Amino acid sequence: MVEASAAYRGRSAWRRWGYRLLPGDAFSYLLHLRPAEWPIMAGHTALGYLLAVGLRGIGSGERLLPALWALVLWVVCLNGGTLAINSVFDKDEGDIGYLMAPPPIPKGLLAFSAALLVGGQLLAFTLPPAFRLAYAICFAMSLAYSVPPFRFKAVAGVDWLINMWGFGTFTPFATWAATGRPLDLGHALILLGFCPLFAGLYPLTQLYQMEEDRRRGDRTLALILGMRASLAVAIACVLAAFALFVWAVALLRVGRWGGALAVPLAAWLGVLAPWYMRQVGWTATEHQRAMYRALTAWAVTDLTVLAVFAR
Repeated sequence: MVEASAAYRGRSAWRRWGYRLLPGDAFSYLLHLRPAEWPIMAGHTALGYLLAVGLRGIGSGERLLPALWALVLWVVCLNGGTLAINSVFDKDEGDIGYLMAPPPIPKGLLAFSAALLVGGQLLAFTLPPAFRLAYAICFAMSLAYSVPPFRFKAVAGVDWLINMWGFGTFTPFATWAATGRPLDLGHALILLGFCPLFAGLYPLTQLYQMEEDRRRGDRTLALILGMRASLAVAIACVLAAFALFVWAVALLRVGRWGGALAVPLAAWLGVLAPWYMRQVGWTATEHQRAMYRALTAWAVTDLTVLAVFAR
């Protein structure tokens, strides 16, 4: 087995505790699932359930347990397995999203991640057909994204499409589908709005890794567009997303509550406008910090969408 070096093991108290608790490099397997992302992923996944049942129906009814089960399958098996299999083929040495100083790739990580993905698909048959289909589509996109000979994460534009649909729209749809509730047009527009929203976020996650991606030969969307154009695209996509949310406001007749959407829109523009104007000369660390501020704007958007549409 590949042993994580002392530098990786001792990076934090959390890591030291984990490597003491789990034998060999077992804790490295967990780290490559990137559990630091799970709270954000779980929050966005749960959005669909909360929209389906409303905030007043969160803890009651027969829809709760299927939604929780769907949440586990989506976050741990599908998302965790996808990120782990991505690590296998990327072989990153520098910091990556939600994993600082990644440990060496364990020998069995490919088999472990494949088992998670396949196991999640099999267990998806305990849930409604719409969830099974959403899982299968994202499973296929995950493999096409990371695994040669396709490896679409290295094909600018295709990587963008996979992520905007997979994380943006299918992720919250997963727990909506688990409830068995039919999808109406108004709520479909809300879920669809997260597609361009993630289309805006995705190039931001690549800006701080541009040099490493260039050395590896990956032609990511950010590398093709360049720094300034990537930020311009992000701003345009965010505006498109909020146009869809406003359309949903009109269809679902939420009244003055719709005005609350100005808060997350201001949060996004408060991150993106200064970034666009000052990006020349920024270090990779500064771009990474700005990316995490954009993730905060995403979280504010999720919470506001709930406040507006799930009352």
